[in-house]
Amino acid sequence: MIRHIVMFTAKDPADMQAIFDGLMVLKDIPHVRHFEVGKNSHVDTLTAKAPDFVVYAEFESQADLDAYKAHPLYQKSIEIVRPLRDTRIAADFDAES
Repeated sequence: MIRHIVMFTAKDPADMQAIFDGLMVLKDIPHVRHFEVGKNSHVDTLTAKAPDFVVYAEFESQADLDAYKAHPLYQKSIEIVRPLRDTRIAADFDAES
């Protein structure tokens, strides 16, 4: 199983809802075993610039993750979120290892 975790920060706090809505577009993409978008509670004081949002998804295989990223809704989400976000940090790992 592949776990896909992506963190985003907003350029402008006024765009938080638009970013959330843009990330939620991803929930309608097939190939996902589990999908969540969460707003960071910002309670961890050790991180100077903590992310505002976390996308967490699980995929049965790398092929499923690749198909997810190739889906047109993935591109639509990018078009909505990219202009509004400051940073994006992504990590994928094999949960079986």
